[in-house]
Amino acid sequence: MLTLVWLEYRKLFGFRSTWLAVMVCVVLPWIWSYAPRLVEVYNLTLVSGWQVPALALVTSAQFLLPIFVAVTAAELVGSEISLGTLAPLILRPVSRAKLILLKLIVALTFPLVLLGVLLLASLLAGLRLGLGEFAGGTGLGPGAWVGQGLLTPAGALLELLRGYGLAALTLMPIAALALLFSVIYLNTSAAALATIATLLLMRLLIVFPQGFQNLLLTSHLDAYLQQNTAVMQQSLTLLVIYTVGFGLLAMFTFERKDL
Repeated sequence: MLTLVWLEYRKLFGFRSTWLAVMVCVVLPWIWSYAPRLVEVYNLTLVSGWQVPALALVTSAQFLLPIFVAVTAAELVGSEISLGTLAPLILRPVSRAKLILLKLIVALTFPLVLLGVLLLASLLAGLRLGLGEFAGGTGLGPGAWVGQGLLTPAGALLELLRGYGLAALTLMPIAALALLFSVIYLNTSAAALATIATLLLMRLLIVFPQGFQNLLLTSHLDAYLQQNTAVMQQSLTLLVIYTVGFGLLAMFTFERKDL
């Protein structure tokens, strides 16, 4: 099983979309680290390198990262179709269910890889500002950027790991949805476009009652900023339901798809 997952990851890192996403995640933190107008635009002054990761995450998690995840997850099936390698794969001893499960595992773990690159690049970009104890917050913990007094390096790292871990969970349903659309359409572009259109449509439903909005996936994509435990647990529950639901639909559809 691990060998097959590794083979799927080799395919993943053969995609141009994957390397474009990685490149942006490496460059973006350096842009924010040297941005001259943070005070004017965001009313924020960076006082520590521990704040760079949160700034990079907050400014990319609502738009850039979902697009990267959607396109790359859609390509897991779409690329097989365009290259003509999917039909021969299902003729091998590997069942359809196992094949799509492997792709689902890779799709769901890709956000972890992408956010890991973003976090590491952010910490490197923040070295010039220092990574020691400071008065303030990382932007992902209690008190946001202001914090609650002095914050130790260990405390700052824990806040960032928590925030980035939650951000990965918010991207997993998007990866599962993109994989589902790629199975339906058997085309990378159509699947990525359908995923992005679905997210945009959900965002437009803000005119509906709050109770309905709370059920929408897009209402919980900022769960990594949430400090209220009860609200965060509700968000995580819905994110898991969406992820499992989209994943099961992708497997069910793939089993019955005429390839």
